[in-house]
Amino acid sequence: MGPVPNLPAEPDDDLDSYVGLDAHTAEERARARGWSTVRTLPPGAIITMEYLRGRIDFEVDEGTVKRCWRG
Repeated sequence: MGPVPNLPAEPDDDLDSYVGLDAHTAEERARARGWSTVRTLPPGAIITMEYLRGRIDFEVDEGTVKRCWRG
């Protein structure tokens, strides 16, 4: 097995602070705080479960972030 790469740290961010924001504001804030990938999903979306370092996911319903998680 090869060595584990020295990956950059993810942003130290309070994910709960995004809940209740409109999707556009949440995305801008996430990018400003250092997230390299921002993914917006509708409620109940079928997604793969791979973890992508530096990604933040938003579940958005009617334009408002309802849930947020890393990777």
